[in-house]
Amino acid sequence: MRKKADKSSVQAIDSKELIMAMEELEKEKGIKKDYLLESIETALVTAYKRNFDSVENVKITMDKETGEIHVYAEKDIVENPEDIEDVNLQITLEEARKIDPKLQIGDKALIELVPKNFGRIAAGTAKQVIIQKIREASRNFLFDEFNDRKGEIVSGIVQKSEGGIIVLDLGKLEGVIPVKEQIPTEKYKVNDKIRAYVLDVERGAKGNPQVIASRAHPDFVRKLFELEIPEIYEGVIEIKSVSRDPGNRSKVAVYSPNENIDPVGSCVGQKGIRIQNIINELNGEKIDVIEWSEDPAIYISAALLPAQVMAVDIKEEEKFAQVIVQDDQLSLAIGKSGQNARLAAKLTKWKIDIKSESQFRKMLEEMQNETSETDSDESNETEESIQE
Repeated sequence: MRKKADKSSVQAIDSKELIMAMEELEKEKGIKKDYLLESIETALVTAYKRNFDSVENVKITMDKETGEIHVYAEKDIVENPEDIEDVNLQITLEEARKIDPKLQIGDKALIELVPKNFGRIAAGTAKQVIIQKIREASRNFLFDEFNDRKGEIVSGIVQKSEGGIIVLDLGKLEGVIPVKEQIPTEKYKVNDKIRAYVLDVERGAKGNPQVIASRAHPDFVRKLFELEIPEIYEGVIEIKSVSRDPGNRSKVAVYSPNENIDPVGSCVGQKGIRIQNIINELNGEKIDVIEWSEDPAIYISAALLPAQVMAVDIKEEEKFAQVIVQDDQLSLAIGKSGQNARLAAKLTKWKIDIKSESQFRKMLEEMQNETSETDSDESNETEESIQE
């Protein structure tokens, strides 16, 4: 099938060293030897055509054991000389069978070439391909490594903090904190060391992986609790929900199936030491730790802390709660710009309407007056009907 040339192969490089290098790469970096050989062969075809202005169909192989490079012109087999339209691409059956007697019409004949000076070109091409594949493998390794760390906290050094986006040096690669994932009250300088939550890993310029991180995400608070509170990390206490206004306030609902464990007290710690470590990490952000309850009325009351709740009327199907508080507790329950009520609604996933005791009484009076007026109107209509 293959016609022998004067030299059996192109001695492009130190073949043994090349094969040994590929085998070492397979062991150390997991880059398959066959994959490297295939990539080198593909690159050599491009290099050959570029350097020799070849119009032939070229096939180049590299022996996986010896590293020897063979260059072939690949031609279609036709029956008669008059059937040949392009001598660079076609060969007669008679000529093809001089190469391999078993060849048939429609087969490919491989005619070995020994291009002058191709050894030097092949050496440079092989080196470039190996370097490229090493870089590619390193990028893939880093991508996989950090992709597996989604949902974890990483530490980095601020490289750039101008123009909105914060750029972090994470050691092996670069991370960015977009504007929407930053805490509005925080300002960072170059060389500051900060921690952030890994949201995603993307392919950046030239295929380099880039970590998208956040300090504003509610799960950043959740992971900080896991790091600081051993009972949460061990699964003794469970975080049921987190709601957050980054830089201002967070609410965290915790629960333990063990009646002997106080989930709120365990999270706060003696003299508040545990929760203080988290508050310090968040640069003073207030954190309300509340106990989750299966009873929505109890849960909603706790979620509205520090306000004290008088009563909660639940509409289960609509997931709506009417909350009554004392008059002096109304502003506290709603919070500045509605923050406390909004965070409680996010935490519980219930719609919450808060009214003071006097507002509720007034509402009841108005409803009673409307009912009385309606009853009076209906009575008058009945009397008129009787008189008629």
